[in-house]
Amino acid sequence: MADKSNDPVALWQKMIGEMEKGFNAFANQAMAAPQFSRMVNQAGGVSAGAQKQLGELMEKYLVTMNMPSRAQMVGMAERLQSIEAQLFEIKTMLLEMNGISGMTKDSLATAPRPPRTKRPPAPVPAPVPVPVREEQK
Repeated sequence: MADKSNDPVALWQKMIGEMEKGFNAFANQAMAAPQFSRMVNQAGGVSAGAQKQLGELMEKYLVTMNMPSRAQMVGMAERLQSIEAQLFEIKTMLLEMNGISGMTKDSLATAPRPPRTKRPPAPVPAPVPVPVREEQK
């Protein structure tokens, strides 16, 4: 077997381990400083401000293009779900009412209808053309 001092994989692992320890020590030292937390806080504030501004610009653009914004689409989707839920409740109630009365889809099609009492209007005769006399000279 190869000697541990000459093994390239062992040397590589040792080098990576030492680099990791060095990076961790540097990061811990940097994060302990109050300037670091202040800088991260400022970067977060700038990012949030930029994101808010981009959202406002995008909304203005969509209004200009006469298109709905994300908030409007979410609102429409919520209203649509509410309408669908109400329709489902109405459908359920109608099916329950039909079950109580004994009516089915087939019986609805063959249900007797009231007699038709209104008659269509009588056809109007076409007007008779009146002969036009020519004037004599």
